[in-house]
Amino acid sequence: MKDQLQLGDDEFGKMMLVLKQPVTQANHKEFKFLDGEMQEIAPDIWAMPAYMQDDDDFTLFFLTTQIESGETVVAFSTGDASHGDFRLSEPMVTGAGLNLLNGQQPDRAKRVLKFLNDISRADEGNWRMID
Repeated sequence: MKDQLQLGDDEFGKMMLVLKQPVTQANHKEFKFLDGEMQEIAPDIWAMPAYMQDDDDFTLFFLTTQIESGETVVAFSTGDASHGDFRLSEPMVTGAGLNLLNGQQPDRAKRVLKFLNDISRADEGNWRMID
């Protein structure tokens, strides 16, 4: 593994941001990104746009949910409105979602990474490598 992982690296695609506390009705407003706010889309599953533009079919959403270990993670999902109703893709790990966004919109990917790093620096989450 490289000493310094960079956005776009294959190894970076295996990084996951694990939150210390789940997103809830009481704290969801603390996780604002630009004009977006976390919305509960299913019990204990929260989503917020990371990238969504009227003139671009590509969309990416933050997802926070609990995984089998009981930990709450930040994942990403793409959006699809081509079948008449809006659907989110299967979740992808944090780094994979950022790498996908970096391939489409590098400047936005850097802003999203800064937002997630700010969460980590505030001691509200930790980055870790997954298998």
